[in-house]
Amino acid sequence: MYTEKVMEHFSNPRNVGEIENASGVGTVGNAKCGDIMKVYLQIEDGIIKDAKFKTFGCGAAVATSSMATELIIGKSVEDALKITNKMVAEELGGLPPVKMHCSLLAEESLHAALWDYAEKNNIVIDGLEQPKDDIDHHEHIHDEVMNG
Repeated sequence: MYTEKVMEHFSNPRNVGEIENASGVGTVGNAKCGDIMKVYLQIEDGIIKDAKFKTFGCGAAVATSSMATELIIGKSVEDALKITNKMVAEELGGLPPVKMHCSLLAEESLHAALWDYAEKNNIVIDGLEQPKDDIDHHEHIHDEVMNG
C-alpha cells in the first residue's frame, strides 16, 4: 500500500519538534479523518533556515509532513510557496488515492506558516492566500479525495 520512502519517513520522520520563537507557525486539521499538522518555520533574510513539524495522524500524514519540511529547508519563501501536495506525494514515490488528502494538509500547513510569517512581518508574499480556517473546507476536500 505504501512506498518504501513513505514508510521510511513514517518510521524515521525528519524535522520533528517545535521551533521556539518561530518566524511562522501554521496549523491545519481535518475533523473527519482526525489528522492535525502544525508546522514551524525559522526564516532569515527570506530564506527558510529551519522547519519543524508536529503531526497527529496516520502514517501518511507523518510522512508527508516530514517530506514537506525536507523540501522547504534552504529555499526562499517564494520557492517554498511553490511546493504543492503533488510534489510532496511524488517525492515520496506516490500515495494511495485515499491518502492524497494528507499531502494536501502538508501543503496547507506550510502555506499557513508562511501566512503567519507574512502577517508578523507585515509583508505580502505574491501568490500566498489567507489560510482557510473553515474546517468544513478540509472535510469537503477529504470527501472529494475519498469519494472521487
